[in-house]
Amino acid sequence: MIGRVNHVAIAVPDVETASAIWKNRLGADCSLPQDLPEHGVRLVFVRAQNVKIELMEPLGLASPIASFLDRNPDGGMHHICYEVADIMSARDKLVEEGARVLGDGTPQTGAHGNPVLFLHPKDFCGILIELEEVYG
Repeated sequence: MIGRVNHVAIAVPDVETASAIWKNRLGADCSLPQDLPEHGVRLVFVRAQNVKIELMEPLGLASPIASFLDRNPDGGMHHICYEVADIMSARDKLVEEGARVLGDGTPQTGAHGNPVLFLHPKDFCGILIELEEVYG
């Protein structure tokens, strides 16, 4: 069902600072910051040959990343995103097998403009999983 890893998301207190660390210390190719108010985050993507790293900063106190950073003030790994060919069939199969989808189960539009949904970390060894439908 799952395809390749699309990205690994890391929550950080400040994406500009984190981006500079990745650029200056690792020579990484980083995107410009992108605000996603509908998800409550500000993002920078670090592009590598085989995967992207998504640096995420909360946009406001209501952001789901804010509570994560309260528990992990220096930041840390937040989730892994896997690509799927058909997000609705993947969701239905997972729910049938007992997995919990966060929210109401309706895919939202993610940072790449594709449908995404999240799976409860307690169903996946403590790791929050994002599924992203990727076309072709």
